[in-house]
Amino acid sequence: MYSQTPVFHKIGAAAYKPGLQNTYALAKACGNPHIGLKCIHVAGTNGKGSTSHILASVFYELGWRTGLYTSPHLKDFRERIKINGKPIDTKYVVDFVKKHATDIARIQPSFFELTCVMALRYFGDKKVDIAIVETGLGGRLDSTNIVFPDLSVITNISKDHMQFLGNTLEKIAFEKAGIIKPGIPVVVGEAKGRVKKVFQKAAEQNESPLFFADKLKPPANLKSELKGTYQPKNFRTVLKSVEVLNQSGYSIPQKTVLRGIEKVVTNTALMGRWQTVAKNPYIIADIGHNEAGIKEVVKNLRQEKYTTLHIVLGFANDKDLEAILKLLPKKAMYYFTNANTNRALPATVLQQHAAKFKLKGNAWLSVKKALGEAKKRYKTGDLIFVGGSNFVVAEIL
Repeated sequence: MYSQTPVFHKIGAAAYKPGLQNTYALAKACGNPHIGLKCIHVAGTNGKGSTSHILASVFYELGWRTGLYTSPHLKDFRERIKINGKPIDTKYVVDFVKKHATDIARIQPSFFELTCVMALRYFGDKKVDIAIVETGLGGRLDSTNIVFPDLSVITNISKDHMQFLGNTLEKIAFEKAGIIKPGIPVVVGEAKGRVKKVFQKAAEQNESPLFFADKLKPPANLKSELKGTYQPKNFRTVLKSVEVLNQSGYSIPQKTVLRGIEKVVTNTALMGRWQTVAKNPYIIADIGHNEAGIKEVVKNLRQEKYTTLHIVLGFANDKDLEAILKLLPKKAMYYFTNANTNRALPATVLQQHAAKFKLKGNAWLSVKKALGEAKKRYKTGDLIFVGGSNFVVAEIL
C-alpha cells in the first residue's frame, strides 16, 4: 500500500486526488460496501477526530457494533479502521490488498482512496450496526463522500490545507458543506457570519434540516477522560448530534451519552489530544497543528502550573508559520525539531522563523534527540510540551 499508492501524510500535495471517480470505481470492484451502510459522516477543520471517537464511544456504550474510520494514524496504520475500539486485523488488510491487486493496479487509487474503501468493505463484512466515518480532507471531493449517512456533522471551519480547499474561510466552508446530502439532517459545531451563511445556503439547497451546537448547555454532571479546554466544543457537537438522531428515530438515553463521553479514551484508544504521556518528567502531547489548533494549545498551557516550560516543536512544511508562531509563549525553552517524514519542515528553518517571534532554542535533527535534551534539562515542577504536528507526537508516543 505504501509503495504502490501516493500517501498524503508522507508526500503531501502530490498524493491528493480530488474527485470521487477512483473511489466509486474501487467501491464497485469491492461490491459497493457504502450502499446501505448505516453511518454518521463527520467533517471539519479541527475536532473532527475527537468528535468521531466520542460518537463511536456513545454507540459502543449503547451496545452497538460500531465501526470507526479516522485518519491519520499515529503509531499503527490499523488505528484508522476500528470496530468497538479494536483495530482492523492485519490479515484482513493483507487479504484485501491481495484480493483486489488487479483492481488497484487498474484504478490506481491514492492511499486514502484505497484505505477508505477497505474500511467500508470491512464494516460491511463484519456487519457493524453503525459506522462513524471521518473525512480526510475537505468534504465535497473527499473519498468518504460516497456514503449516504443518517446524519452529517461539521465541527468547525478554520484555515488549514488552503492549497486544496481555498484561501478564505467561506471557500473552505463550501468544501466541508459538500458532505450535506439531500434531506439528511446536519449538525454544525460552531459557525459565525459568512461561514454560517455558507452552511445555511447548502442546507437550504439540499432541503436538509440544519442545527447549530454552539448554544447548547452541557449537563452539569458531564465528565470525560479528554482534558483539553477545547473538548467542550466537541461534547456540545455530540450532544446536539444525539438529540437530532433521537428526533429522527434513534433511541439513545442521556446516561449512555454521558458514559460515552466520559469513557472515550478507554472505549476507542484515542491518542494525542492533550494527552499526559508521562508524570515524571511531566510530559503532555497534543496534535493541534494549525492556527486554531495552536490557539487551543496555548489556552491549555495557560491552565497548567509549572516552573519552566519546555516546548518540543516541529511542523509539516505546508503550515502558515507566521500565523502560528506569533501565538506561542515567549517565556519557554524551545527544542525545534523535525519528524522523520518528507513533509517535515527542517528544524533549522523552523528555528530561523521562530527567532523573528523571539522564541529561543536550539534545533535538533530528530524528535528523539529534542525530547532527550528537554528531559535532560527538566527539573521537578517543570512541564515538557510536545506538539506542532501529528508526526512529532506520533514519534514520541
